[in-house]
Amino acid sequence: MIGKIVKGRSFKGCISYVLADKDAKILASEGVLEVDTKSIINSFYMQSLLNPKLSKCVGHIPLAFSPDDKERMTDQFMERLAKEYMKLMGIENTQYIIVRHSNTSHPHCHIVFNRVDNDGKTVSDRNDQYRNEKVCKQLKDKYNLTYGKGKDKVNVQKLKGAEQTKYEIYHAIKTILPKAKNWQQFEEALKQKGISIEYKRKGQTDEIQGISFKKGEHSFKGSEIDRKFSYSKLNIVFNDSSYILEQQQEQQTAIPKATETNLIENIASGVADAVSGIGSLFDIQPSNYDMNKADALRLKKKKKKIKRPRL
Repeated sequence: MIGKIVKGRSFKGCISYVLADKDAKILASEGVLEVDTKSIINSFYMQSLLNPKLSKCVGHIPLAFSPDDKERMTDQFMERLAKEYMKLMGIENTQYIIVRHSNTSHPHCHIVFNRVDNDGKTVSDRNDQYRNEKVCKQLKDKYNLTYGKGKDKVNVQKLKGAEQTKYEIYHAIKTILPKAKNWQQFEEALKQKGISIEYKRKGQTDEIQGISFKKGEHSFKGSEIDRKFSYSKLNIVFNDSSYILEQQQEQQTAIPKATETNLIENIASGVADAVSGIGSLFDIQPSNYDMNKADALRLKKKKKKIKRPRL
């Protein structure tokens, strides 16, 4: 079970997408008129007017389950899981629809809710990414659901629309990132695969706060593709790569550590040998030549001490 939190501004775009699939099935709803797609959109829109200051009033959470749990995923069980998820996430006292899709190999549903609740207050999104992971794990453990095998195991060919594009971008970034040494190389490599980068800047400054990846008509924030692909985390990767490269260049010009150690040991050994050699000079026993020389010196001193008689 994996939940993906998305916030937006257009109920029309979100609900039209969720209900466009021919096999789309509304499992449950609250506070909306289910005559047709248009009436559902209008229901959400009218309530959002209670809090016009909230720009991103659309809450959209796809819940995906492992193919291994497909047989267990009846409409009733999926609806139960979705409602428990919403309650644990604090999504209460507001409009929502739960729509099941059958267009992929893994069972999944879409929760669309109004972030403006029935009293005109905002449904909190504080730490929602963290809470999402915690709640999904809690429900997986409670109902013994299969843990996902990760994005790398997803069959992209069986996906459609925006979901397929998102996984295509994910695999492209994952392939290119280890080879790119800086942002320029990263952008150029993605461009060759039809993917462009858009940066979000702070006000009118050049300070970059976020990043989005676009392919075709679909665009995703870096963190929506994968949490590792936010601007801040990608920037850290490139900074680290530059640091590693500098370190490698320094190591190529410097004395290898092992060689340096051996050199120091050799110098120390040489000094020790030299000192030992110097000490050994004083340990040598005098030769016959040295003894004769010593005797000559003694005789010379004795001659100096002999007093000659006065005439």
